Amino acid sequence: MSAGSEQGIVGGIRIDIKRLHETWMALVYPRQRATDESVLGKWTPDSQLGLALYRLWSAVGLPVVALTYPLVLLGAFLRFQTRRVDSTATRLGVVGVVVLSVLVWGGLIALARYQLALATGGIVAVAAASLVATVSAALAVLTRRAGGRAVTVFVSYPFGVTAIFLPPVVAALFSPAVADAVIPLSDSLARWLLFTVMDPLGAGEFLRANFEREGAAHAIIWFAISVPLGWLLGILVTLADLVRPT
Repeated sequence: MSAGSEQGIVGGIRIDIKRLHETWMALVYPRQRATDESVLGKWTPDSQLGLALYRLWSAVGLPVVALTYPLVLLGAFLRFQTRRVDSTATRLGVVGVVVLSVLVWGGLIALARYQLALATGGIVAVAAASLVATVSAALAVLTRRAGGRAVTVFVSYPFGVTAIFLPPVVAALFSPAVADAVIPLSDSLARWLLFTVMDPLGAGEFLRANFEREGAAHAIIWFAISVPLGWLLGILVTLADLVRPT
């Protein structure tokens, strides 16, 4: 790596950290972000006590920035990937996305019906998953077009994650090769959710008594996970947009 490239990377990191710290300061104090070329400049308190509190808040922000910056980098990576997906969805349009989803899921249903001789209940489960994924894909595109950061983060991203994750999980029910990769991860996530999230809420015992982590239950698990996962993805991308807008 050349010296110029290293300086460029280091310079970019410095700018990111500066913006992130300014964002932290802006949570409490006015006129903190992007003030380098401003006539008024960065706001600072006039009183001794105010200045001391200002510096204290700045110092508290240093470890927060250190912990948050890796999430900014992850968000920047996710933003690149989501833009690729968004670009493809934009070119296809809502109708194109629905047609593509119907073709993929139609092939999976045909495979389940004619090649795997799946029981009627299994075919119904695959058909239900196909309906959820197709509707989710269409709603992800429609809500994305509606605009607005809140709609994108809390509605579009969960629908998009559902549409992307559900097909391989359902495919894992029929393909041992896919199952070897998907099912262990699904079990690990289910155990983590049970012991870490559901047990403190008092719902762990009920779920263990009434649900088995077998067959279509894995699709239900991933569908339930896709919503908070979509929110997390959207928040990380938003954080990256805030610190690194380009």
